[in-house]
Amino acid sequence: MRGPRRDGASPRDPRLSGLEIWLTGTPAELDAATAALTAAGHRLAQRGTRRPLTGTDAGRHRLYLRVSVATTARRSGQAPDLSGAALLDLNAARTQRHIA
Repeated sequence: MRGPRRDGASPRDPRLSGLEIWLTGTPAELDAATAALTAAGHRLAQRGTRRPLTGTDAGRHRLYLRVSVATTARRSGQAPDLSGAALLDLNAARTQRHIA
């Protein structure tokens, strides 16, 4: 038997960076969320393959994204600057969804 299992990243793999996001929703919702992230100035470092869900989630998909998010230093207790933030209109996205 070999020694104890090493629990951690392989030293052969490149270091990952960015915010990792798993999105689950209708194709319209996934498109809207991805568009909102890129419109907010975030760069998509990696976009996975959209995978359809089955069973009671039929018509919905999952999508993996890795996003480069620009961070700025702020003092403790200081509220984040949300001046460029935008909300997704999920009700509008849901009205456009097409269930297969």
